[in-house]
Amino acid sequence: MKKIITFGEVLLRLSTKDYLKFSQASEFNADFGGSELNVATSIVNFGINAEFITRLPDNDIGKSALLQMRKHNVATNNVVFGGERLGIYFLENGASVRGSKIVYDRQNSSFSTIKSGMINWESVFKEATWFHWSGITPGISQDAADVCLEAIKVASKLGITISTDFNYRANLWKYGKSPSEIMNEMISYCDVILAGDYASEQYFNIVPTGTSKRELELSLCELLMERFPKVKKIAVTTRENLNALHNTWSAVLYAGSELYESITYDITHIVDRIGGGDSFMGALIYGLNTYDDQKALDFAVAASCLKHTIYGDANLVTNAEVENLMAGNQSGRVSR
Repeated sequence: MKKIITFGEVLLRLSTKDYLKFSQASEFNADFGGSELNVATSIVNFGINAEFITRLPDNDIGKSALLQMRKHNVATNNVVFGGERLGIYFLENGASVRGSKIVYDRQNSSFSTIKSGMINWESVFKEATWFHWSGITPGISQDAADVCLEAIKVASKLGITISTDFNYRANLWKYGKSPSEIMNEMISYCDVILAGDYASEQYFNIVPTGTSKRELELSLCELLMERFPKVKKIAVTTRENLNALHNTWSAVLYAGSELYESITYDITHIVDRIGGGDSFMGALIYGLNTYDDQKALDFAVAASCLKHTIYGDANLVTNAEVENLMAGNQSGRVSR
């Protein structure tokens, strides 16, 4: 039976209601989320076992986060406890021409002070077939980067497929190391990556060339594969922001000899775009373990399109809902 392991930080999410600005808000919706947890939640929801590895404070807030993971059937057998606090992010939901804003409060979080040796990766990876991490994790702290690399090396030694989402965050990487100093070695172990032109330039000074969208995507994938020869598949998502509540969404998947392309979805009246990329990654991992490359891509794009209609970090749609959208049903008609 397939088992996916993801590793990263879970955060308390405090978001404004009714599109209020921070300065107007007197109360916030409280939820939990984090890139790699969101990926694990999607994978479990589609029917493959997934386990999330993290470090939580041993207090009521940490235990509440743990309950949220268990609610969505994400395995938590190897979560470790310790440290001072759970990290927080504040979300101001944008509307029309006003974009959303995120403010982080995650210094000295339990996860940021995790240490090598706290997690027995040999034990964690027993029966695992896939390990996923993202560029957010090594951007948090040197300790988090060290533990992530520790996990990657053990997964590689055991022959486990390794994937990453570049997930460059300009508000991170404050601990004295540049992204390229850390990410080069980590990406060199990966088999599947979700990349983007902006993150590729920030991490590796890789700039694609071409005149058309397809040429630029193909150039980016070829340059990344040349830089990282172990990589077998590269996904690139494309979002066009018409306004805060209206985006278009598509993706490509490069498998070394062929560039697969998805259709473009027109997403109007977005409910919540946070976690959109994570929902794509989770669905892509599921798809690559279930379908051929083209259907895996189509499934991932449709699943992440639907995520934009769901409040919160996690994508909670079913396989049937994704397949219904893939079949062309975009009516939104009531199902009775």
